[in-house]
Amino acid sequence: MASVRVCALDDLVENQASRFVLEGVPIAVVKDAAGDVFAIGDTCTHGDISLSEGFVEADTLECWAHGSQFSLKTGKPLTLPAYEPVPVYRVEIQGGDVHIDPTVTLTV
Repeated sequence: MASVRVCALDDLVENQASRFVLEGVPIAVVKDAAGDVFAIGDTCTHGDISLSEGFVEADTLECWAHGSQFSLKTGKPLTLPAYEPVPVYRVEIQGGDVHIDPTVTLTV
C-alpha cells in the first residue's frame, strides 16, 4: 500500500499530538519545535489509552494516564510502567502534506 495523506503540515500544532486513524490503525502524529514530524502508534502499551491525549516533551510523547514516556523516534518506552514499544511509521512530506503508510512500521 502506498502512503496516505493525513493532513496538511500546517494543520499540525507544534509540540502537540494529533490522532488519526488510517486503515483502522490509530496513529499519533507530532510536529516538534524543529519542524520534524513523527508518527507512532496511538495506543499506550501499558493501558488502552490514546497517547495523542498526552504531553509532548522534547522527543517524547507521555501518556497522560500513568506517565509512561515513549520516544517519538523509536517508539520505545523511556519510563515505566510501560515496557513494550509502540510502532513507529515513516512520515513523508509531499507538497506541504503529511503522508504515512499505516501498513509499514519502522524498526529502529
